[in-house]
Amino acid sequence: MTTVKEREKIQKQFKEQMNEDELLNCMRCGFCLPTCPTYIESGFQESHSPRGRIALMKAVVDGVIEPDEDVEKSLNMCLGCRACEPVCPSGVNYGHLLEEARDIINQNKKHSIPVKTIRKVVFEGLFPHQNRMQNATGLLSFYQRSGLQRIVRSTGILKLLPDNLALMETVLPTVPPLKEMKNRPTHLLSKVETKKRVAFFSGCLMDTMFMKTNDATMKLLQLAGCEIVIPKNQACCGALHGHSGEKDGAKQLAKRNIQAFEDLKIDYIITNAGGCGAFLIDYDHLLKDDVNWAERAQAFSKKLKDISSILVDLEFFNMKLSLPQQVITYQDSCHLRNVMKTSSEPRKLLKAIANVEYREMKNADSCCGSAGIYNIVESEMSMQILDTKMKNAVATQATTIVTANPGCLLQMKLGIEREGLSSKVRAVHLVDLLLEAVQE
Repeated sequence: MTTVKEREKIQKQFKEQMNEDELLNCMRCGFCLPTCPTYIESGFQESHSPRGRIALMKAVVDGVIEPDEDVEKSLNMCLGCRACEPVCPSGVNYGHLLEEARDIINQNKKHSIPVKTIRKVVFEGLFPHQNRMQNATGLLSFYQRSGLQRIVRSTGILKLLPDNLALMETVLPTVPPLKEMKNRPTHLLSKVETKKRVAFFSGCLMDTMFMKTNDATMKLLQLAGCEIVIPKNQACCGALHGHSGEKDGAKQLAKRNIQAFEDLKIDYIITNAGGCGAFLIDYDHLLKDDVNWAERAQAFSKKLKDISSILVDLEFFNMKLSLPQQVITYQDSCHLRNVMKTSSEPRKLLKAIANVEYREMKNADSCCGSAGIYNIVESEMSMQILDTKMKNAVATQATTIVTANPGCLLQMKLGIEREGLSSKVRAVHLVDLLLEAVQE
């Protein structure tokens, strides 16, 4: 974004592609400011608030400012947590504006050869292909099981990495062998009287790196009275693409998923990852301008439901749930809460577990700083947000921190390690904890 011609091209695209009505909906009232982690952690910089970013987008559209590096930096600093949306009196769809602006900038950005290569491998060569995801994750499984991990840790090689990346290696889940990842079910019957027939969105990372959580999810659905269909031809949800300025790639993945699920005679499509669920439920917006897909996307989105919601609907909380005595707290998945509007259901399930004392964390609805790959590309801000989050978590004196999204789970585990609490506190996905609590 250096030449006048390039800036003019981007400005033209902003004018043509950005929803000006949506930009004008922002009344600059400031209700969003107390909900925005980057605004707070940056020392209340207006350019790092939702209101400020919308003002920048509008200024680019109007030709008042150029789409320079400062504009790009402000947009990239955003977590995309969408906590601003529920509190906005005008109902501004900030997340949609953010993704559109990022896509325009990425279309015109001249990446270095290494960055261009990495993006091509990740967005085109890896995530859209589940077999490749399995093979790649299988290498991680080999690293963990072969003794190589122990050797790497003992040599101190990890110390060459930035502190947070080195810690991330220690909090990765134990990955199942490749053979198990390739031998996945496609249909499961209910273990009790069948109440609902559902399809399960298994995801890419969730069905590889977090496969055991997927297994736990399906077991809970069976116990709750669900017959489950798991389409083999489903794909990655496209969230990583959509949040990273790769909108066309996200659309292609959306179409593959709609095709995979639309002919199934089901009541709901169930997800267990807040980030995936929020992007899936937004397919109707993603494909709204495609005459061949808009209605199909709407039908798909209407069937989306988080695992906690269907468990509450089916009164899973009335089952015998019990754990050894402990204090637990819950960290909201931003997208589960702010986009899928699911927040009371996980808490209701947790409070139903016998011998457990539930304590609400201060600002549990505030982002933990994970936000996909944000904790890698914007590490400093991410760790600053995480440190604040951990102060609130520690204040509850909980020994178990529960969340409902894989990125949040790893981030909370990272926070536990940073605080030196790994011998006293654990982080766990909601469904894994519920399966522990089930007394069949």
